[in-house]
Amino acid sequence: MRIVREQGLEAKIADVVEATIEDAGYRLVRVRISGLNGMTLQIMAERSDGTMTVEDCEKVSRAISPVLDAVDPLDREYHLEVSSPGIDRPLVRKSDFETWAGYLMKLETSRLVGDRKRFRGKIVEVSETAIRVERDQPAYGEPSALEVPFDAIGDARLVLTDELVEASLKADKAARKRRGEPEEPGEDETEGSGPGGLPGGVH
Repeated sequence: MRIVREQGLEAKIADVVEATIEDAGYRLVRVRISGLNGMTLQIMAERSDGTMTVEDCEKVSRAISPVLDAVDPLDREYHLEVSSPGIDRPLVRKSDFETWAGYLMKLETSRLVGDRKRFRGKIVEVSETAIRVERDQPAYGEPSALEVPFDAIGDARLVLTDELVEASLKADKAARKRRGEPEEPGEDETEGSGPGGLPGGVH
């Protein structure tokens, strides 16, 4: 279950597509609407093991396009883009915070936590209701670590570092091995395997 969720229209679209994405064998990560190409509806999804190929993006796009056509959630023409979360991924589930504990992340809260709403640091502990963050270069006099309740997290994502890239590539290789798939050198650089994503069609 996602604990970091969208608001407003993005939340309504997430409610529309999430079940279809799950039926196709994937998990919804995030829905975003942007002004790119007039208007772009970005759907981030992944397999349960955190991987996502170009072919997976195409499969999700084909599954959700009829659903979006039927509901017509946007009042103007838009471009549908389905992508993987990328290496500097959003963290939206408790399992995401557990998996990537120890790696640098940026966090924005929906309410003040310790007199601040924006943090940068590493997750050092994950409980049922909160995460404990060891802050990266806290200001003088500020605590070096603090607890952030899950229900206060508005947005969280990993920060791209050499350490994260190495760990992500190892995790992807291990996931492919578990599924019995051959390694595909360079696939991480293809369109659809990172934050840019794969265009799923124009509506």
